[in-house]
Amino acid sequence: MKAHSLCAVFAFMAVAAFGQTAAEDCPMHKEHATAEKSPYVERSALPIKALSAGTIEAYRNGTGNGMASPAELNGYPGPRHILDLADDLNVTPEQRGAIKAIYDRMHGDAVRIGAKIIDLERKLDGGFARGTITKAELTTLTRDIAERQGRLRFVHLEAHLAAKKLLTSTQVEAYNRLRGYSD
Repeated sequence: MKAHSLCAVFAFMAVAAFGQTAAEDCPMHKEHATAEKSPYVERSALPIKALSAGTIEAYRNGTGNGMASPAELNGYPGPRHILDLADDLNVTPEQRGAIKAIYDRMHGDAVRIGAKIIDLERKLDGGFARGTITKAELTTLTRDIAERQGRLRFVHLEAHLAAKKLLTSTQVEAYNRLRGYSD
C-alpha cells in the first residue's frame, strides 16, 4: 500500500477514534511529505544503480562482504582468515591443505556467481534506464538475482561450516580471540 493510501487509512482511523483530521496526525506523513533530497542521490551516477563500487569489487573478487557474518560471529571461522592466521593458530600442513581446498572451491564459485549477479543487475538497470523493461523481464531478472544472491551467501556460509570441522576447539578459540570476538 502506498504511503499516501496509508495516511488516508490512518486519518480515517484517527477521525473515528479521536476526531483528528490533520495530515500531521498520520504516522507515515513525515516520511512521504518531506522535501529533503533522497538518500539515493549519490547512486544516480553509478553505472549500475543497485551496486556500489565496493559491492561490485566484492562480487568480482569473491570476497564475503559480510555474507558469512552469522557464521563468523558465532564461532565458525572463515577459510581465508584461517589461512591468514595459520601460523598463530598452529594449523597443521594437512589442515592447511584441506582448508585451502575449501577456500579455493568457495572462491571460484563466489567469483562465478558474483559475475552473474553483476551481469543481471546491469540488465535490470539498463531496462529501467532505457524505459524498456517489461513486467515479465522484471520478474525474471529479480528472481534470478535473488536466487544467485542466495547461492552466493550459501557458498560463503558453507565454507565456514566446512572449515570449522577441520579445526580443534583450541584453534577455534584462538581464532575468535585473534579476530577480536573474545578475550
